[in-house]
Formats: sequence, structure tokens, C-alpha cells
Amino acid sequence: MIDLRTLREDPDRLRASQRVRGADNSVVDVLLDLDSRRRSALSRFESLRAEQKSVGKSVSRASGEERAAVLERAKELAAQVKSAETEADKLGKELDDLLLTVPNIVEEGAPAGGEDDYVVLEEVGERTTFDFEPRDHLELGEMLGAIDMERGAKVSGARFFFLTGVGARLQLGLLNMAIQQAIENGFTPMITPVLVKPESMQGTGFLGAHASEVYRLEEDDLYLVGTSEVPLAAYHADEILDAATLPRRYAGWSSCFRREAGSYGKDTRGIIRVHQFDKVEMFSYVRPEDAHEEHLRLLAWEKEMLAKVELPYRVIDTAGGDLGTSAARKYDCEAWIPSQGRYRELTSTSNCTDFQARRLKVRYRDADGKPQHVATLNGTLATTRWIVAILENHQQADGSVVVPKALRPFVGLDVLEPVR
Repeated sequence: MIDLRTLREDPDRLRASQRVRGADNSVVDVLLDLDSRRRSALSRFESLRAEQKSVGKSVSRASGEERAAVLERAKELAAQVKSAETEADKLGKELDDLLLTVPNIVEEGAPAGGEDDYVVLEEVGERTTFDFEPRDHLELGEMLGAIDMERGAKVSGARFFFLTGVGARLQLGLLNMAIQQAIENGFTPMITPVLVKPESMQGTGFLGAHASEVYRLEEDDLYLVGTSEVPLAAYHADEILDAATLPRRYAGWSSCFRREAGSYGKDTRGIIRVHQFDKVEMFSYVRPEDAHEEHLRLLAWEKEMLAKVELPYRVIDTAGGDLGTSAARKYDCEAWIPSQGRYRELTSTSNCTDFQARRLKVRYRDADGKPQHVATLNGTLATTRWIVAILENHQQADGSVVVPKALRPFVGLDVLEPVR
């Protein structure tokens, strides 16, 4: 949720942000109007309430006709106070409801435009080439006895799968290596819930424009998370944190669930775009003034993981129109996928500034003891999709796959050998 003080003091900043996102900036004028009317209604309510209290005190001192007049005025004020309070509450709800639809203010320097308007910041490593016809990850996964899409569809439907044998070992090894790296960098490992309350999902910005992506259990009024960012963001909801404990860094391991609404016909082969996967997610709580540097640290830790699995990749600065509701800036690391001849996203890190913290009421006390909202940030450290890039980039002519050296102790194998 954006800061109303920022809206009042610098409405052009929000207008500019909306333009960068390709969103309607007329919402700024509607917000300003609602805010002004709500404050006027609150002022009227407080003025009438003060007069009501004053009149109430004078009732006991009045007598005769004066007392009757005072009682009549007290009755009139009671009705006016109730009406003014109702009006202020109504306008307050309208303002809050509209604020929930407005995305975070984009960080200065983020590129404008949509999905294809990203800026490539760097390319790391040489794109993998082969002196044989490379196989895609699904063909390799089936040869290795690592991926079973057919039985996944039989049991659960399209876009579900089994990781079997070395496939399961590869994912567990990868995620354990991610957790180990996170611990070494001061993160607290967390196994998070995958079902959350509506206020947790709303607080992180995954309802509204993104509601079609989320699985909901209507009978229980719970949501399946698409990332452990959601429970980690809500972990300190309604709390005031000790400033001395900031930054707080958590690494959440969870299964993640996404409906992939609107992706019909896209990436139907293999495990690139699926309904369920596992992920280790970094999550940081920091002072707002430290958020920019923390964002760069999260990106550096993602790059460290990619180096360990020896993948060629690029880093992109995501355009405003492709940012999630909560993100003010987002960097993606995309690995080279030989079978597709293009880069595909493996990691994403977002600076959400104080947007989520305002919704979830996560604060800390500043040097003067005054509560202030924290900033929150998130970043992918490893996920099931990494298996795609590892298999394809490290394959050999006979269908075997060399396990990256840093990953071998976690997988227990140097080479994955075909079983058929």
C-alpha cells in the first residue's frame, strides 16, 4: 500500500510511476479527492464530537427551560456525530479499497514499458554449444529416469509431474545447497506453511490483479501460496520489530502452487511452466533507507548460486509494466536454454520497499522511538525450474549429464547416467 503522505506531498511521483507501468494515472486524482473528503469528514466528526462532550457536561448544571434546550441540543448533536462518523467511515473504506488496487511506486531508474522492454544489465558465461544435436530437458529427464510427465498427468492432470530417482536427488541436492548458502550468509532457514489466510495473501499483493494465478480453498477460506514470500512477509504481521535486529533475513523452503491462468498452449512440454514446484526463497526485512543496497545483495547471492551450477545467464532489469503489484524494482537472472536457443528466467529478486509492510503492519522503532514501516525484499535462490537448465547445459552426447562440481556433494553423484 502506498504512503498517503507521499501521495499528498508528491502526487506527480505516483503519476510518473503509473505511466512507467503503463497504468491509468487518473487514479491519483481520485485518491486525492477521496483523501481530502475523508479528512474533511473526520474533522467535522471530531468537531461535533468535541461539542457533544461539552454539551454533555453542561446538562447537569442546567435547569428548567435551559436544561430542556441543552438536552435537545445534545440529541441533535448525537445524530450529527453518528452521521459524520458514518460518512468518515464510508469514505475511509472507499479510500482503502482503492489504495489496495494501486501498485507500488516504481523505483527511479527502472525501465518503462511492458514484458519485452527489459534492459539487459550483463551476460555471464558463454552460451553453451555442442558438437552433437542436443536433447531438451524432458528427453534427457526421461532417459535418466528423472522426470515422469505421463504419470503426473495421469494422477493429477496437465502440468503436473513426478521427479523420480536422480531427478528427486537433483532437486533435493539443489535446494539443500541453496539453504546451505543462505545459512552461510546469515539467513534463518524456514519451512513455511503453504496455506495462508486471505489477509496474508492480500497483504503481499497477490490478490487483485494476480488473483487468477492463485489456488483458493473456498470451504476453508485459505489460499495455496505461489511462493514462500507470502508466509514470510506475513510472519511479522502486526509486530513492531527491535531495530537492533534489522536486517532480518529468512530463507523459506516450500512447495509452490500456481494456476498458470492465461498460459494455455505455452511451455506445455516438460517442467518449465507447471502447477506445483519447490523453491528456496530469500526474504529480508530492512530499514527503508537500506532497501536499495539489500536488493543488490540478494541479486549477488542469486548470481553466486548460478555460478555454483555453472550456467551461462544474463541479468535483466524488468520494465515497469512487467513488475508485480508490490515490486518497486525487479531483477531477473535468466539461464541459457540450448534446446530453445534463448534465455529463460531462473531467479527473480524484488524490492518491495514499505509497500507490503504497510498492508501487513510490520514496523520498527526509529532512533526517536517512533514506529516506522520496514521495507521487505525477496529473491529466488533455487527452484525446480533450475533442473531444466542444469540438464540441458551439462548434457553429453550419450544422454548422460555431468553434475556441476559444487552440487556433487549434495546429489551424491558426479554423473547422471541414462537408464534407458
